[in-house]
Amino acid sequence: MRYLTISHFGASRVVLEDVEIDGRTIKAGQTVVLSLPSANRDPRYFENADEFDIGRPSRRHLAFGFGIHQCLGQHLARASLRIGFQKLFERFPDLRLATAAEQVPLRETAMHYGVRELPVTWG
Repeated sequence: MRYLTISHFGASRVVLEDVEIDGRTIKAGQTVVLSLPSANRDPRYFENADEFDIGRPSRRHLAFGFGIHQCLGQHLARASLRIGFQKLFERFPDLRLATAAEQVPLRETAMHYGVRELPVTWG
């Protein structure tokens, strides 16, 4: 979720009062939009931020939001992925990509990022 964030942009927020962040002033009434992929690959918070590491702890990324602005379905999504992948690989232990990973077509221009199709084989 951190490495390939599903949503490219976080929800926009309107600044309620002037605030200075990193030497820049954002005025009350201005709109701020966060780039989730940039935040989730910030080298100040993630060691080797541009590397995919399946064993990396999953804390501090913003894929499901943060604070009071968190996704209500995040626990269901995590459980579905954890249980779904476990059952899938138990049923099909030889499941593998039918093409090179670099050739898997992605939805890169849509509002929500993801895999367009995933050709697999087993047996």
